[in-house]
Amino acid sequence: MEIYDVMRTTFAARDFTDDEVTDEVLYRIFDNARFAASGGNRQGWKVIVVRDPARKKRLGELCYPAMRVAAAQVKAGEVYWQSYNPSSVNIAEAMNDESLKFPLPMFRHMDQVPVVLVVVVDLRVVASIDKELDRIGVVSGASIYPFAWNILLSARNEGLGGAMTTLLSASEPAAKEFLGLEDWEAVCGLLPVGKPTKQLTKLSRKPVEEFVVRERGDGEAFTL
Repeated sequence: MEIYDVMRTTFAARDFTDDEVTDEVLYRIFDNARFAASGGNRQGWKVIVVRDPARKKRLGELCYPAMRVAAAQVKAGEVYWQSYNPSSVNIAEAMNDESLKFPLPMFRHMDQVPVVLVVVVDLRVVASIDKELDRIGVVSGASIYPFAWNILLSARNEGLGGAMTTLLSASEPAAKEFLGLEDWEAVCGLLPVGKPTKQLTKLSRKPVEEFVVRERGDGEAFTL
């Protein structure tokens, strides 16, 4: 596919057919995704390919607590899991409140997803330039998410689809034990991959003028 077509049609796919995703296709995806940039070119990523239905199901279950928090925050009129304004929700209580539901059924049927990829980063080599600032760190993601997104772009080029999900990170201690990860490894994303039941070709996004400005944060909109 032409690169701009791939960029404009790679959407968050959460419903898949039963078509197999072969090891050969996955290898080709990873072989191209590995050319993503990372801080210092340290390439601290790792991918765990999960095919066993029971293990996929367990990974889906480990995402429930984060969805419960999201449901509680939406109910409270908040933007869920945002990192600037303090939440009125008791996070620990919400994570264990099984009465809270969130409309993402894929996680309850994760065992039926053709293949699940867990993306991990080695914190010993990741570049975290903003770690001393008095806010939530975001710069570390620059060393792992370009790689994760390359996986999804490569999957689209193969006629497949997937979604960038981060709910598993809220249950990282349990996930790390389940996956046999080391102390210095962080769970960055869970990517379900398969052939979408429907391929979207027109995605809804803000126009350039709404998010690009000239010279300063309060500058005039960038337009032609």
